[in-house]
Amino acid sequence: MSAPVALITGVGPGTGAAVARRFAAGGYRVAMLARTAERLEALADELPGARAFACNVSKADELAAAIGEVRQAMGDPSVVVHNAVRGTFAEGVLDTRPDDLERNFRTNTLSLLHLAQLLAPSMIDAGGGAFVITGNTAAHRGTPRFAGFAPTKAAQRVLAQAMARDLGPKGVHVAYVTIDAMIDLAWTRAGPGRDKPDEFFIKPAAIAEEIWHVAHQDRSAWSFDVEIRPFGETW
Repeated sequence: MSAPVALITGVGPGTGAAVARRFAAGGYRVAMLARTAERLEALADELPGARAFACNVSKADELAAAIGEVRQAMGDPSVVVHNAVRGTFAEGVLDTRPDDLERNFRTNTLSLLHLAQLLAPSMIDAGGGAFVITGNTAAHRGTPRFAGFAPTKAAQRVLAQAMARDLGPKGVHVAYVTIDAMIDLAWTRAGPGRDKPDEFFIKPAAIAEEIWHVAHQDRSAWSFDVEIRPFGETW
């Protein structure tokens, strides 16, 4: 039998790339989706069995076409990690642009619905599969600066919950991983986290390891809400 397929959206230099590496190391053929073809191709060259599929997940036609290409080239995914995210921020609610909220919603939430409708039926037919969605604390609370972003992540989490209740009894595990931390990347170290100690950051490889664990839980003990944060984080 050929190796199983894991599809990962939002494969950038941080969490997405780490998840791709973890699943490739675990024996999966990895289908990687993101808007930047060059970065995807470079990572695909690094990972045996990985393939790059450039698309904008917020555009339904592009996403459907990419999923069709994945199926034709690699087969049906048994694991989907939805890591694509779009966020915009403003001083407050009155400064939040409605079109920004709408675009954020298309990337963060509407694309998840498309992924479920495109890929869950084949998982059900196969007798199992997993969707793991990466989130953050914005999914659990609203603040003025995040008024154009938090509602889309909250909607994403609630959609994931609806998926879990619908698809779980059909053998498909759906889980939401809340990342309550600043991710350890060059730009976060140089920018908003430049004065923070090491224990303030979460490592992309550690996020990937938890996603791997959740995607492979025994079906007698499935998680839905999973929260991860560094040991030094106050909450």
